[in-house]
This record gives sequence, structure tokens and C-alpha cells, in this order.
Amino acid sequence: MRILLGLSGGVDSAYAAKKLMQDGHCVEGAVLLMHEHTEIDAAALAAQELSIKLHVIDATDEFNRIVKENFVSEYLSARTPNPCIICNERVKFKFLYDFAMKEGFDAIATGHYAKVTKICDQFGERYAISQADDTKKDQSYMLYRLPQKILSTLVLPLGDTTKLDVRKEAKSRSLSAADRRDSQEICFLPDGNYAEYIESVRGPSKKGDFIDEKGNILGTHNGIIRYTVGQRKGLGISLGSRVFVTEINPDDNTVTLSGEPKGKSEIFISDPVFSGVTPKMLSNPIKARVKIRYSAPLVEAECRLLSDGRISLKFDAPLRAAPGQSAVAYIDKSVAFGGIIC
Repeated sequence: MRILLGLSGGVDSAYAAKKLMQDGHCVEGAVLLMHEHTEIDAAALAAQELSIKLHVIDATDEFNRIVKENFVSEYLSARTPNPCIICNERVKFKFLYDFAMKEGFDAIATGHYAKVTKICDQFGERYAISQADDTKKDQSYMLYRLPQKILSTLVLPLGDTTKLDVRKEAKSRSLSAADRRDSQEICFLPDGNYAEYIESVRGPSKKGDFIDEKGNILGTHNGIIRYTVGQRKGLGISLGSRVFVTEINPDDNTVTLSGEPKGKSEIFISDPVFSGVTPKMLSNPIKARVKIRYSAPLVEAECRLLSDGRISLKFDAPLRAAPGQSAVAYIDKSVAFGGIIC
């Protein structure tokens, strides 16, 4: 097959390209120019070492409009967004797919640690993202929003390998990316200072009141964008006992602090994307294992589609879930569905 691979300059995408070429595929690379920190030179070096053609695709305008603006507006609305999930769905994989189809490629590929599973049952034929063999590096949670047309053309060559093996193999093939550190931060904010970035776009965040559950003023906060529900450290206030952020109200610019938050046994997700299951399969409650954030463990839940389009997730024990993050449900190792926590 002729495959267009998203080439970032990191070890994962470089080795994914090498692996596909060893399997007999014709591979070309594509790097998406999305922001000022895009590592075009690193991708170009990887393409040169691999002896493959590199396409540079300009996605700057869409990344600014879709990812950056959503990131800012979500924080200003007291929610905690995951920009990588939005980018994967609406920018990164969309641009790869659109370019590949226009230029006559048979498939697209990336260096993500996940798999694509084809499902055939009485409800029809569909594709689902599934967990990688390397559970510590598994990125299926980050890819849950990919639509069926993209999943049907997506190849993920690292799904059955481990990060340790990838680095070893990359070194043995003298790929310069073998020793590059993994990116840990939001790609367009390498220093991780999201509050400073939001203020550079929208102006200084107004200070307001820390309050308790009864509305009593406890002190002054430095702007709601600096806090998330469940946060304990970095509050800048001492009350003589441990306190957590339990509510953020953008309307009156208050941040509520209280003792250990109790969490909720039922949460709701909106804007769901279905893959391993269909909406019809959720008309009656089903059991699934759910992640409420990327690093969270899988927890069993009863899941049901509501008449308003949201999905109810009921857990055996209360959980603390941050509005704006994603909850992703798995059946066996495949993503059943996912959505945004309300």
C-alpha cells in the first residue's frame, strides 16, 4: 500500500515509518505545521534518514481557530479541556486524511500506541480504536473521537510493540530520533504555562473570592483559569487544614474550597462518539470499563443513552471528574464510546 505517515521527528513516528517500509509498503511522510513550535527540521531530518519524501501541510489557521480558541474558552468557562483530543479529531488526523485521499494514498498512519479493530455483528460493520499491547504507553483514550471514515483507512504499526523495543530498534537502525525525549506538555505550550498564554490572548484574569460551601469568603484567588476542580496544591491560601477546589463559578468569579471532595457516583457525558457500540446498543444499560482522564484507571460503570443525547455513567463508588475532560468507555480492549464530561 501507499501510506501517508504523520512524521513528527520523534522516535515513534520515525520507527513506525521504518516498520511499514520493512513490511513492503510505500511510505511518504507528512508534518503538519500547526504553531510556532512545530519541529519541521526534526521531521525533515527523520525523512532524510528514512529516505522518504516529506510533505509539509499548513494547518495553522485551523489549529488556531479550533484548538487554541477552544482551549481558551473552556478554561474561561471553568472547564478543563484536553486539546490533544480535539486536535486529533478536527485537525491532525483530518488534515492527514484529506491530504492522503486527495493525493491518491491508500491509507494513513501515525506512531500512536493503539490498534484499529474491525467489528462485524448484527448492527453492521464498523471500526474501533483498541488498546495497545504496551498498556503504559497506550493512547487509545486520546483517539476515541476519530470518525469511522478515518478509522477505516488508519494503520497504527506500534500497537503490538512496546516503547522500550521501539527505542532499541531505532538505535540499532541509527535513527537520530532514538534518544529524543517524549513530549510531555501541550504541544503549543512547551513551558506548560497555560494561564500566561490565556492572559496573553484575553487579557489579565480577574481576581475573585475563595469561598466555602456556605458562601463565606476565605481569601482572594488569582483568576479562575489557574484552578481546576479537585486541585489541592498551588492554591496560595492556608486555612490550617487540607482543602480542595470543589467548584469554580465563572458567573460570579468564585472558587469554592472545602475538605476532601466526595465525588459523584453518576456523571454525564455530552457530544458522544460511538465506535465499538452503536447508539441503539445503549438504549438499555450496558456494562463497560471507563477512564475519566488519560492517566486514570479503568473503572466499571453502567452506561445508558439518555433521550437528550447525553450518556449516563453510574459507578459503584464516587469519582471526582473534571468538567471538560473526556470519559472513554471500553468493552474488552476496544473503545465502545466516549464523550465530554458535563
